[in-house]
Amino acid sequence: MSSINVAIVGAGIIGGNHAEAILRHPRLRIVALVDSQLAVARALAARLDQAPSCHLTLASALAAERVDLVAICTPSGLHVEAAEETLRAGAHLLIEKPLDTSLAKAREFAKVAAVAEGRGLVCAVVSQHRFDPAMVAVQAAVRAGRLGRLTSAVVSMPWWREQAYYDSADWRGTWAFDGGGAVANQGIHLVDQMLALLGRPTEVFARTALVAHERIEVEDLAVATIQFESGALAVLHATTSAHPGLPVRLALYGTRGSAVLHDDQLEYFRAQDDQNQAVVPPEERYGAPKPADGFVVGHLRQYEDLVGAIDAGRPPVVRVADGLLALALVRAVYVSSALGRPVDFGQVLDGVHDDVAPFVFAEEQS
Repeated sequence: MSSINVAIVGAGIIGGNHAEAILRHPRLRIVALVDSQLAVARALAARLDQAPSCHLTLASALAAERVDLVAICTPSGLHVEAAEETLRAGAHLLIEKPLDTSLAKAREFAKVAAVAEGRGLVCAVVSQHRFDPAMVAVQAAVRAGRLGRLTSAVVSMPWWREQAYYDSADWRGTWAFDGGGAVANQGIHLVDQMLALLGRPTEVFARTALVAHERIEVEDLAVATIQFESGALAVLHATTSAHPGLPVRLALYGTRGSAVLHDDQLEYFRAQDDQNQAVVPPEERYGAPKPADGFVVGHLRQYEDLVGAIDAGRPPVVRVADGLLALALVRAVYVSSALGRPVDFGQVLDGVHDDVAPFVFAEEQS
């Protein structure tokens, strides 16, 4: 099988993680690194065996190298522009989460991506936890009806981020480039998992707050109740203000069974059938030691799906349309909090509330 040439746009921490995942895949080859600070791209290139060229712009990389796939790892507010440039060049696309900071921009880009998919291009959004073996097993059980009718879920991300995390870059903790706080930046993985398991929401009622950090515009705490088309109700709790930081937990309840994912591993599974164990390897059960390189392994799993999609001409597991729904649910949390009332998810998705400005906490405190 032929190699797939990759350009990484954004050579910071996340770009470096993508590079490590790509290096582990036998078909993928990094040919270009792009960063607005050329020294950052060169520093990452020096760590790699594949000696990619370094560029200030994606246009320069596309002109200099044969690029089959572009991985966009820039600050979130710059995603759509680079994604559109990628598709115009006829390359496959992987966008780090979230799809963008602007739902309006993301909505229009989803139309562009749909056209590109019709031309045979693969367009995916990063959501590596969809590929965790425990998540795959629970989702398979849901699709098979083994848990019966899903009635509710409780999802919690009690994380901690030092003030130094937000101070480390000017774009962190801003609406323009981060797109939000604990929900948009960290909690979007859980938002995506909720959507994958429970389907499309109908109503969101949320509150957000800034309780433990300074000099940021966005929330470090959010709690929301979400109703889904199936009638199921869920609670979403996302924070970066829970010292010292605890593992994420997703509990899913149904009329015939329930499942709990704890720290991305399977803690509990029971269904009223003759198979009360979801099939996962022992290392994916809660309490088993987790590999030190688990973050890289998660991205590698998504790259494996991406390569499979390119080879087979099929859609990837996590498409741009999925990324749009996740971003819309994040936006619904912020709109509801700003308005102080429940909001219709469909209206948020369609742009009815695009003019609602979220809280800018730094201004409130000044």
